[in-house]
Amino acid sequence: MQNYNWRSAFFASLLGTDLEQHIGYFSHIISQWESNQNNKESTKWQKQLQQLPKVENVSLTIDSHIRLNTKQPLASAELQKTRAVLKNFMPWRKGPFEFFSIDIDTEWRSDWKWDRVLPHINDLSNKKVLDVGCGSGYHLFRMHGCGAKQVIGIDPTTLFFHQFHCFKQYMCDLNIHFLPVGIEHLPNTHYFDTVFSMGVFYHRADPIKFLKELKQQMAPNAQLVLETLVIDGDENTVLMPKDRYAQMRNVWYIPSVEALVIWMQRAGFSDIQCVDIDVTSIDEQRATQWMQNHSLVDFLDPNNSSLTIEGYPAPKRAVLIAS
Repeated sequence: MQNYNWRSAFFASLLGTDLEQHIGYFSHIISQWESNQNNKESTKWQKQLQQLPKVENVSLTIDSHIRLNTKQPLASAELQKTRAVLKNFMPWRKGPFEFFSIDIDTEWRSDWKWDRVLPHINDLSNKKVLDVGCGSGYHLFRMHGCGAKQVIGIDPTTLFFHQFHCFKQYMCDLNIHFLPVGIEHLPNTHYFDTVFSMGVFYHRADPIKFLKELKQQMAPNAQLVLETLVIDGDENTVLMPKDRYAQMRNVWYIPSVEALVIWMQRAGFSDIQCVDIDVTSIDEQRATQWMQNHSLVDFLDPNNSSLTIEGYPAPKRAVLIAS
């Protein structure tokens, strides 16, 4: 395993690209993030990363799982220690992953979402891709596996950042990078060929502002891939929960597909298509040994699974693409 500096790797990846002009700004926001960290938590996770095995000649397999492979299997005692270290990064929400034969069974089967999205998006071969709200980075690896030449994910959740680096530190040369910031902290780059935003939109208090921020990252003729909660209804139908939705505190607006299309048009998008609608199942989102908190089954009405425990329509997700 190489001596890995994620900041240097990220800055090096910008050289010779149109993002090179923003290196100073990126350096500033990374420094600002580091100064705002809960040092105790961040130090704990950094120490845990250093406890992962020092293994050379690691390869990566990308299929339904993101798999780290090594020719020489870990000894039983080292495997047990590694499992314990990875457990310290719980809860693991987005995946699944496999870490040197250790199956990390995450809360979400994020591969199911990818399978729904993939048939409808532009070919990612040799493309520059941004994933807004990338979580643990599972989909970053899937985008790379589809041939993207540069993949950048952003997410302000520090735990997800360190989960990503459990894997990335072994694959230093991959042009996949994670910035621990929100989209509101990015410069207006108009750079990326495809911008993904999956599972973020309903967490934004100002959805039109968020759509415009996504648009500001897109190159001419780029594609937006937006996946979000929706409800049934016409162009005037929008749900704003009084308090929680499916026990989530930070849900602001859940529009109908028709209403969302209008919002996207008002934000400057065109060629808008809804390409998939899917009701989230308790097989796709569930508690596991790697995410032992309550999950979807606990958030639904026990007597009527078509409703949340608050009485709202149960989670239904749509995928929209636009330019």
